[in-house]
Amino acid sequence: MKTAIIEALNVVSNGYSSDRVVADPELNQCFIKECRLRGLENSVEDLNRALLNLRKAGGLAGRPRAKRTHFSDEDEYKFASEIAARFLERRYGISLDEIICNPDKVSEFDDVAARIVPGYSPLQYRWAALGLRKKKKLPPEISCRIVPPVNVINQPISEIIPDELPTSQGLYLFISSNQLLYVGETENLRKRLKKHLEHSDNKGLARWIWEYGTEDLHLEMQILKSGTKASVRKAIELELIRSRQPIFNVKR
Repeated sequence: MKTAIIEALNVVSNGYSSDRVVADPELNQCFIKECRLRGLENSVEDLNRALLNLRKAGGLAGRPRAKRTHFSDEDEYKFASEIAARFLERRYGISLDEIICNPDKVSEFDDVAARIVPGYSPLQYRWAALGLRKKKKLPPEISCRIVPPVNVINQPISEIIPDELPTSQGLYLFISSNQLLYVGETENLRKRLKKHLEHSDNKGLARWIWEYGTEDLHLEMQILKSGTKASVRKAIELELIRSRQPIFNVKR
């Protein structure tokens, strides 16, 4: 299998890195095709993971230095990539590598990032997330492993019908196109969020909504299992505030 994967990589990489071959939809399609031609019938996820594991284990040593992948406008959508990666990490309890290797999960990642900041390619969103991870700006959040949510929902505020919001307990995040605004926890998401949407009792968030409106505002809801203690919700909220530093929770 190792030899076939290296051969497939050599055929399709065009001088790019193995990470680029996994993250780039076009290169990855060609890579999988070459793997199939060499008799590998493993799933797309398994083949992609095998390629990344080869690189991590030093199995690709000796290859020429890879061509650089760089996008000059990355700062415009990098935050959307971060939120999308965190969304799937919290929703499924999986790492960024697991997201990038899995066709369904990475497609969901693309959709979330594009809803927050539209207009960029899947490769751009994915490469920005890999860059954040490389710079150690996507450390694992312990809460998603210890207290996995029942569900995680991300919606534009403009599409939300307040009376149809879940009444479950959980966490909620107000997200603009370039920054996390506010994180909160509640025993009843509908009741709490209706207050925020009508007139937030957080002055900073209320002022932001009044000034900028809700057109570019998204809401993430992390629904927790019934019976989760308030102290646990608070602990998750504090971890999210510590790790993500929303501007209206953190004193500047």
